[in-house]
Amino acid sequence: MTTFVDRVELHVAAGNGGHGCASVHREKFKPLGGPDGGNGGRGGDVLLVVDQSVTTLLDYHHSPHRKATNGKPGEGGNRSGKDGQDLILPVPDGTVVLDKAGNVLADLVGHGTSYVAAQGGRGGLGNAALASARRKAPGFALLGVPGDLQDVVLELKTVADVALVGYPSAGKSSLISVLSAAKPKIADYPFTTLVPNLGVVTAGSTVYTVADVPGLIPGASQGRGLGLEFLRHVERCSVLVHVLDTATLESDRDPLSDLDIIEEELKQYGGLDDRPRIVVLNKIDVPDGKDLAEMVRPDLEARGYRVFEVSAVAHTGLKELSFALADLVAQARAAKPKEEATRIVIRPKAVDDAGFTVVREDDGLFRVRGEKPERWVRQTDFNNDEAVGYLADRLNRLGVEEELMKAGARGGDGVAIGPEENAVVFDWEPSVMAGAEMLGRRGEDHRFEAPRPAAQRRRDRQAERDEAEQAYDDFEPF
Repeated sequence: MTTFVDRVELHVAAGNGGHGCASVHREKFKPLGGPDGGNGGRGGDVLLVVDQSVTTLLDYHHSPHRKATNGKPGEGGNRSGKDGQDLILPVPDGTVVLDKAGNVLADLVGHGTSYVAAQGGRGGLGNAALASARRKAPGFALLGVPGDLQDVVLELKTVADVALVGYPSAGKSSLISVLSAAKPKIADYPFTTLVPNLGVVTAGSTVYTVADVPGLIPGASQGRGLGLEFLRHVERCSVLVHVLDTATLESDRDPLSDLDIIEEELKQYGGLDDRPRIVVLNKIDVPDGKDLAEMVRPDLEARGYRVFEVSAVAHTGLKELSFALADLVAQARAAKPKEEATRIVIRPKAVDDAGFTVVREDDGLFRVRGEKPERWVRQTDFNNDEAVGYLADRLNRLGVEEELMKAGARGGDGVAIGPEENAVVFDWEPSVMAGAEMLGRRGEDHRFEAPRPAAQRRRDRQAERDEAEQAYDDFEPF
């Protein structure tokens, strides 16, 4: 049964925003009390949060599909819908979040560090929020925006100061068990260690963590054995310790060749050349192991390595090793740049940034892309003519119609708003002022207005007709 998983693909879905409500207040002696439709609730986010009590990604291996709750729709009486509940997914310290292409989205180190993997959709406005001096009784509301759908890859990279690397059965698990209080599984057969083990070591005033990385073999960096799965756990370590077996029973192996092979695998994996190395000659409690250690030590020191002869069974040489590792860890910590105070980065919007683009595609279709136009389209109920007119007004005020004219669009040309897989396509008809403005008083209800003298009403209607006729005469579509 799988007990440790350090790489999973996670499919997350944020909650959808609730729809706004179109409602008119009604009570005795006040049959048309004005719009009172409430706003829809926000959809819940999906957050990845570091939890120190979590050590594996096993839960997401078995259940890779996770979804936050949706926002509730608004109701009459100016009652807004309830926001969706955020879905918090605990992950181990050292989890890296990547997209499907392998690009790093977030590196989660430190308890409580969080990342929003999927953003919840915003709720739609009710007709009470859409009411204005010119639109006193909107007969429509905005729809909620769908939440994000994301596929992310989670990779766990162990957070430790020291990594013990070496061949299977070199004694790494035994060494970490006597250096710390860790209790890894120990046996005399290869690949006993199937998961990285962590231990905490105290040497003087320095406290550091040691990781026992599962055994490496030739070709580990290309996927042989267990090495490729666990080499990533070495990346965060400040110090590498080569644990070499001086009492191996295999005739074709010796400490020097083992060191060369493991170093070649680390080189092929990449990114570890700057880590200080220490060599530990283990199992010197065996007579032949002691002799071999004394024989290879001069060659190792000639290569520039600090060499320690130890026995995990007899507890020989452990104190010197633990203090030497503490010194290297302290130096690595001192060399790290100090964390700067949180800075607020202000990225002002460019003066000429319209917030959308209009592109003419090869098939003659004009495609409009931009955060606002695409969101407005998703919020529109196309079964409601008034809502469609409101969308047209918004697009016109944003400058979409003007840009379509500049791009060469003519009456009857196809226009698509949104990405290719989820776009709204319509035949464009140019107008002086789109939708509601062209119709004059869309969404207004004269029953909400104070009575006006008959002469004043006639003058207002004549002024509106004169304005519309003048705008039509001045307009040159091409």
